[in-house]
Amino acid sequence: MEPDSFCRELETHLCRKNDGHLVRIVGPAFEMVNRWAAQGIPFKVACRGIDRTFERYYAKGPRRRPVRLEFCEADVLDAFDEWRRAVGIGTAGGGGTAPAGGQVPGPGSAPAGGSESDGERARPGHSLRAHLDRVVRRLTDLQAGPDTPDALAAAVGGLLDRLASERDRSRSLRGEARAALIGQLERLDAELLTTALRITPSETLGKLREEAEDELAGLRERMPPEAYARALEAATARLVRERLRLPIVAYGPD
Repeated sequence: MEPDSFCRELETHLCRKNDGHLVRIVGPAFEMVNRWAAQGIPFKVACRGIDRTFERYYAKGPRRRPVRLEFCEADVLDAFDEWRRAVGIGTAGGGGTAPAGGQVPGPGSAPAGGSESDGERARPGHSLRAHLDRVVRRLTDLQAGPDTPDALAAAVGGLLDRLASERDRSRSLRGEARAALIGQLERLDAELLTTALRITPSETLGKLREEAEDELAGLRERMPPEAYARALEAATARLVRERLRLPIVAYGPD
């Protein structure tokens, strides 16, 4: 997306979030948006960051004044970092290249990081037991959902059975036993995502792949072809995860 179009689209989104109150993106705010465009921040990722700012603002009670885009910058950059880790291309300060060794998660891999909206992957301060509780709650809701495909519901049921015995013992695990459980969660997450990819209709998968290509458009020229191909697969898998509302079973460091 060209910088001018990127700016206008963000202005429209900001207007909607401000209940129709128009806040122009000019001056320093326009320069900031140009930097975002130069970094390759996808439009939807920028919107996700803006939405986070508004969520906190709403949580504080009645709004008193329109929110300017400048106040959303930290959330936008955080959302971008999370997205880049999820598709395996580093962080906002990394210049848009793949990590050392060119390792990018494939479609069956769990992303290296993620936001609460991306599946509530554990972050520092979230215990392993609390993470498992969230995952089980999300999986239970998914299994009971009327729109959940039968094949996915069956896979979720099997996963719930496997996690049931781990929840109680996770609190007391230490050392190698704890590391083994974390490794198992990575594998279970990969299996769940592989099932999700398999049951997604080819037409839907093609559309999600096109959306992933749009997300990566701002970074494609900076990436080696092989790294881009791996990132595209990971970005497509992430969109499948979002579409099916799959929690991230894999556990991050605490």
